[in-house]
Amino acid sequence: MAEVIDILSLVPHSLNLRSNHLWLDYDDEADVLYISLRKPQRATDSEMDGRFVYHYDGNELVGVTVLHAKSSAGADAA
Repeated sequence: MAEVIDILSLVPHSLNLRSNHLWLDYDDEADVLYISLRKPQRATDSEMDGRFVYHYDGNELVGVTVLHAKSSAGADAA
């Protein structure tokens, strides 16, 4: 059976973003989730905070990289 993801839990957080589009890419081998708020991102700066890397173009957030994404999601993701 295919994995079931509680995608509806993302809705409240997605609505708080200042973007009408959201792209998700997951690298299973590296366990890294890439979230892009625009394509192409064209980030000019990045900041790391724990397992999160925030990508900016000037002052605008254009993407987030989540390291160790499965463990970030909790035991249900494993």
